[in-house]
Amino acid sequence: MTTEETNTTTYSPYSGRWVALVRGRVVAQGGTPEQALLASQASRYKERPEIRFMSVPFNFPPLLKKIIDVLPPDVEVYLVGGAVRDLLTNRLSPDFDFALPSSGISLARIIANALKADFMVLDDERDTGRVIISNENENLLYLDFATYRGATLEEDLRDRDFTINAMALNLRDTTIIDPLNGGSDIRAKVIRACSPDALLHDPVRILRAVRQAAAFGFTIDKNTRELMKQAAGTIGNVSVERLRDEVFKMLGGPKASASVRALEMLGVLQHLTPELLKMKGVSQSPPHIHDVWTHTLTVLDQLDYLLTTSLRLDFDPEKTSDMFMGLVSLKIGRYREQFAKHFAAALNPNRSHRSLLFFAALYHDICKPDTKTIDENGRIRFFDHDVKGADVTAERARSFNLSNDEVERLHKIVTHHMRIHFFADRLEKEKQPPSRKAVYRFFRDSGAAGVDLVLLALADVRGTKGNDLSQDTWTAYLDVARILLENYWEHPEEVVNPPRLLNGNDLMQELDLKPGRFVGQLLEAIRENQAAGKIIDREQALAFAREELAKGTGEL
Repeated sequence: MTTEETNTTTYSPYSGRWVALVRGRVVAQGGTPEQALLASQASRYKERPEIRFMSVPFNFPPLLKKIIDVLPPDVEVYLVGGAVRDLLTNRLSPDFDFALPSSGISLARIIANALKADFMVLDDERDTGRVIISNENENLLYLDFATYRGATLEEDLRDRDFTINAMALNLRDTTIIDPLNGGSDIRAKVIRACSPDALLHDPVRILRAVRQAAAFGFTIDKNTRELMKQAAGTIGNVSVERLRDEVFKMLGGPKASASVRALEMLGVLQHLTPELLKMKGVSQSPPHIHDVWTHTLTVLDQLDYLLTTSLRLDFDPEKTSDMFMGLVSLKIGRYREQFAKHFAAALNPNRSHRSLLFFAALYHDICKPDTKTIDENGRIRFFDHDVKGADVTAERARSFNLSNDEVERLHKIVTHHMRIHFFADRLEKEKQPPSRKAVYRFFRDSGAAGVDLVLLALADVRGTKGNDLSQDTWTAYLDVARILLENYWEHPEEVVNPPRLLNGNDLMQELDLKPGRFVGQLLEAIRENQAAGKIIDREQALAFAREELAKGTGEL
């Protein structure tokens, strides 16, 4: 393609479309050659038009170029689905789907051998093979090669979820097949169902529409929203794993709170996670400015804002006009790289660490409706909502078939989400920062979840007080956050996880003790005093143990 041709097609209103030309003039257009021909025959049935594709300049990712280079000659194959959408919107697609008339497994094996990648049969019935590639960051990329869903490529595309995902790119000549005008919907930033029964055929598409609308900044077509409401009750027909994956992609992406709110408005939550709806309309006493449900969604917003502003690696505090985010940068901004590594260490390769934290935030007050009481002064309280809420959160996590590590992390976050509030309240009112022993106990109970708890607490207090949050209160929270993170990342062996000076056998031999609970309590008391700086070596540890034994309590 020449430079002149590239410039022409870039700005042509027909870019990415098939046009019918009569004597060099465009007389009709369509998403496929057949559509363009039929449209021209409607008005110029006596003339024979020339059908031509109006090119779109693509910036092919290197991997796609490699695939094109190793394709066997004369094989008809198309890039389809979201990867085409991403090419048209200059996004980097995480995976590539290909459609071809036959021999999907065979072609996948050929491509895997050519790229020296792994291969697996994904679906024998649909003749689908998968190529698995590890990139430089050790992330897995999937290339799926499947035969058409139907007799032709167009039938395959019409059977997909949304028009923006129902396009195909011919890898041989870079022409596009777009029978449902997905390119136009991309330009209009609209998500539209491919057919009236697309959502009933696969109800998980309801969640996918909401997720993609948030991810791309698109709106959902009005008729499609009605179809989503009508199909909401069929969510239960979808495997829990597919639902879970969409939920966590949603929580790990942008505008998580807007997505959750959309699911509630569409009537999806009552079939997906009905326990969340109990939070709606549950009032709270000051300093809360929202009911429990609105507070929860606001916490998601604040958490997102925190992670995408002050704690981003490229954040420039000189350019922010938000005093509160500027204070975040001042107090804990030096830990941006540590935060990035923390979130890069996912507990499951299929779900991001960020999405797990947002799931915990969504559920952190789940048991407030069940624990609500009103005292004699009219103050609303929620005793033990954290402990009980942790059990409900873990139950939902297990129903989603999360890993044991993920369930444990969620349980810890929800169980301990009030502790930093107590630290900050005491610092602000009594000028007492958390002691070294308190810091030790905090991380002993929470472990790596302590970092998540810091972020949740900051989002929680902003979601609680809103514009009523004072600078003094915010500073107290940030000072607590700084103390905790400083000890966790800078002084772990001194405070967070001091080295063991003695073990149980040492204590039993030196003090002539029998095995029992007292030995464990004594070991823990020694470690607490190590963290506090009161015990620094084995001799001091033994001396402390002898003093405790001399007290004769048998209990610490």
